[in-house]
Amino acid sequence: MARTSPIEFIREVQAETRKVVWPTRRQTIMTAVMVMIMVSILSIFFVSIDAVFDAIVHYLLSLA
Repeated sequence: MARTSPIEFIREVQAETRKVVWPTRRQTIMTAVMVMIMVSILSIFFVSIDAVFDAIVHYLLSLA
């Protein structure tokens, strides 16, 4: 396997970085909004599931 010099490595990294297609500001904002919506929905779901399991456990423990 051929070894590359540090300078050649940096040039290759710069060449690859130029090929990157960065998202637009609008795409970034839309993605962030969608992430926040999904986090909110999932947090509500998990809090409600936790409350249901908590009620079940309290009920079962009250029977003992």
